[in-house]
This record gives sequence, C-alpha cells and structure tokens, in this order.
Amino acid sequence: MKPVAIGCDPNATELKKIVIDHLKSLGYEVEDYGSDDPIYANVAIKVAEAVASGKHDRGILICGTGIGMCIAANKVPGAYAALCENAYSTERSRKSNNANIMTMGAQVIGSELAKTLVTIWMNSEYTPGGRSEPKIQRIYEYANEHCK
Repeated sequence: MKPVAIGCDPNATELKKIVIDHLKSLGYEVEDYGSDDPIYANVAIKVAEAVASGKHDRGILICGTGIGMCIAANKVPGAYAALCENAYSTERSRKSNNANIMTMGAQVIGSELAKTLVTIWMNSEYTPGGRSEPKIQRIYEYANEHCK
C-alpha cells in the first residue's frame, strides 16, 4: 500500500500526531500534509487531490468536528470522504461506500476512539460486485458527468 496521506487544522495537531504514531505501529507509512494552516479547506484539498490522483490510496483528515474537512475534500473529483465517529459507520464507509478518505473531529472523539476507528478503517475493504455496487457506480457516473 502507498503511504497514507494525513492532514489537519491547528485544532487537531495533537490527535494527528497520535494517529500518525498509531498508523506507524500498524506498519503503514505516512505522508503528513501539515497542520499549520487555519483554513482547513487548504489542507483538505491538498490531501484529497493527492488521493484522487493516485499518489495515495487513502487519506485521513482531522479538524474540530471532521465536518468541514469532509465537505472540502468531497469537492475534489475522485475524492470520496466520509465522516467517521463510530465503529459501524467507519467500517461501512469502506465496505459499502468505498470511501478513500476518512475524516474525524478532534473535539468530538478522544484519542483511543480515533485509534480504534483508524484501525477499523484501514482494515476494511470494498468488495466490488456486492449489494452496494449499483449505488457506488451511480455516484461515480454522476461525478464523471458533472465534476470535471
């Protein structure tokens, strides 16, 4: 697997460090896209563009709630970000929705939950041809038609 892209806003610097250490303990390489820019959209767009271009298979974005990062990343064609706050939704974001970016909120979840969610997300894979395939294909079709 290619290195995991990660970025955050200044509110989430400490959680980002914890997530990076956790990813490394799981055997993943990490490329850090920063945390100094108070305009979270700038970091979200950099990570989303890197994932959408194929430089990275997956990305992780963290801000106060995870919502802003999710919205910003989803504006980049080929980026499919999901807000991850619980185990089930995190797993389904990969298995059912093929999300390539997870977002989290440093002011919403603690470090232990963040590490658990990262582990779940990194271990979950989308399987083409399943029940969700027509739904995912419709999203891709729309994106190809309208998001160029």
